[in-house]
Amino acid sequence: MGRFKSNKKGRVNVKPIVKKNQTNVDHVTGEKIPKSFVFSRTKLPGSVKQLQMDLRKLMLPYTALSLKEKKRNTLRDFLNVSGPMGVTHFLMLKKTASALSLRVATTPQGPTLTFKIHQYSLASDIAQSQTRPRCPPDLFKNPPLIVLAGFGTQEPHLKLATKMFQKIFPDLDANTIKLSTCQRLVLLNYNKDTKLIDFRHYSTRLQPVGVSRKLRNFVQTRKAPDLRNLQDVSDLITKAGYGSESDGDEEAATLTLSSDLGRVNKGSTKSAVKLQEIGPRMTMQLVRVEAGLCSGDILFSEDGNVDEKNKQDGDEEDASSEEGEEGSEEEGEEGSEEEGEDMDEDADD
Repeated sequence: MGRFKSNKKGRVNVKPIVKKNQTNVDHVTGEKIPKSFVFSRTKLPGSVKQLQMDLRKLMLPYTALSLKEKKRNTLRDFLNVSGPMGVTHFLMLKKTASALSLRVATTPQGPTLTFKIHQYSLASDIAQSQTRPRCPPDLFKNPPLIVLAGFGTQEPHLKLATKMFQKIFPDLDANTIKLSTCQRLVLLNYNKDTKLIDFRHYSTRLQPVGVSRKLRNFVQTRKAPDLRNLQDVSDLITKAGYGSESDGDEEAATLTLSSDLGRVNKGSTKSAVKLQEIGPRMTMQLVRVEAGLCSGDILFSEDGNVDEKNKQDGDEEDASSEEGEEGSEEEGEEGSEEEGEDMDEDADD
């Protein structure tokens, strides 16, 4: 509630509480910050539902982590809410009897890219396979970096996919960015022979070169190390103690810091960049590109019959337009206001 304060005239002034909302414009680049909804329009099995939650965490902090969907929600409901909230992208999972797919669309008018997911691993599966899984509490406080490999071709659909992935995360300014905010990295590697895209999600950290693990842990945690197996206290410093998720101090993966970063990494010294996968992991293939938001002309199809598909979709649309529009309008009008409020509250959380 607001704070009440009485003045000399006996009047009551109410001091409103200002709610802190996320800004829609980057104060550095001056451009609109991309935000996303990750949802499904069909019922998902348990493992795919967890994949959806992993994708929401990956898109943090500019996504609705607790977004709730209901059966009566239509695409129009999400679109009506996305405008006032500044949502620029939809990520939609769909599971059928034969395949699992991911649609990535730009609001409000498209285009829409459809990817067929051949294989996937959850974040929990990745963590269980590691000896020392890493997930600091502030890992998802800042958006990840995006790295695209193998997309440098002249094919129009790959150019569109490159632009889509670049715009789905905020732009970075190399002159003003802080290294402390670069804690995650999303890698997409395109194989032109198999036409598959390897999707990986890593956490990043800096590690001083030439310092044993025991000494690093002592500096970070400030806890007394176990010296029972050492002949002398100097062995704690002289003995090598490597063995992280990405071992070795390779010259290509090192950098020199201009200032101190944390307790261990000091300025004017070399630090190695370490990557550790945190998931989710996907192997997918671009199978379709539509000009609109889940509709419109087909710009690319893996089958190759773009003209025939456009004609077939146009005939089906004309035949079922009246029935589809009536049904969707009735359901959308009944649930749009109620569901819009639910989405708004969840997105604020």
